[in-house]
Amino acid sequence: MKINYDGKVFKSVVTSDNGEVNDETTFYYHQDGNIVWAEYEGGFIKKGMLIASVDSNDNLDMRYQHINQNGEIMTGKCFSQPKILDDGRIRLIEKWEWTSGNYSKGKSHIEEIRV
Repeated sequence: MKINYDGKVFKSVVTSDNGEVNDETTFYYHQDGNIVWAEYEGGFIKKGMLIASVDSNDNLDMRYQHINQNGEIMTGKCFSQPKILDDGRIRLIEKWEWTSGNYSKGKSHIEEIRV
């Protein structure tokens, strides 16, 4: 597989209860070589950014930070594994961990939306 994440837009479809991302959060992805970054916002998130490296299997090893609706700066790390859906869209299956707040772990799925 060789996925190009540049220009892809994702929405959350599943997340653990301890996450702040929800179905109102939109992610706007960019890519240059094996570097991926995104801006995200919506729902409980006022403004967020992430940066990731892509491995040979198109997995993303990322770090993220955002400001939530309470004005708190939250940070974390995430490992995202892509799955190509039957209609050709990308689903990212994510395992993440807060590196601030309560330091808990969780899982999420985000899916590409067509804009």
